Amino acid sequence: MKVDAPHLLTSTDAAYPANLRAGLLAVPPPVAAWGNLAILGDELLAIYCSARCPGNVILRLSDLAVALRTAGATVVGGFHSPLEVECLRTLLRGAGRLVVCPARSIEGMRLPVEWQAAVVAGRLLLLSPFEQAQRITSDTSLERNRFVAALADQVLIAHAAEGSRTEQLAREVAAAGKTLYTLPSPDNANLIALGAQIHPLAEGATDGQL
Repeated sequence: MKVDAPHLLTSTDAAYPANLRAGLLAVPPPVAAWGNLAILGDELLAIYCSARCPGNVILRLSDLAVALRTAGATVVGGFHSPLEVECLRTLLRGAGRLVVCPARSIEGMRLPVEWQAAVVAGRLLLLSPFEQAQRITSDTSLERNRFVAALADQVLIAHAAEGSRTEQLAREVAAAGKTLYTLPSPDNANLIALGAQIHPLAEGATDGQL
């Protein structure tokens, strides 16, 4: 399945995400959308996880993905790092709804097979602030991450190394007054110092089974 002729939303459109009109993004960008726009009315939880993080955090994130699937939560993210991809696979096996935000234009994208059934079922929405970018770069990834945080009602950062771009994003989220979550780990002391709370579904077993 290929994305053909996505719908372009501007800040004056009724369907434009309300969270993007204020907060982290100074200028609300036009947004290309493909899928069920009604998902934008859900309470959205953004999930971030860097490619490298402590093993105990990986186990906690695996458990959280299962808990979110069971709860039917609506989750938004770029789902680019390997751990984020695993979270997405777990969530796709549930009944909850998803917003996927690639760090590139979505027009002409070929969807992975496991995404296609979710799109047809109205469970998955593709959303992107990029009209022309056909390649994922470090700059588009950074811009996408800020876009996802602005879109979300709540933000969960599984881990952020001190001084990293992800930690800076956490600072921006906290400054914007959004609810910031993390996972229970001594390695997340820097996020807790910024005001991050432990996600209420993150206190379960830690067998890491997806």
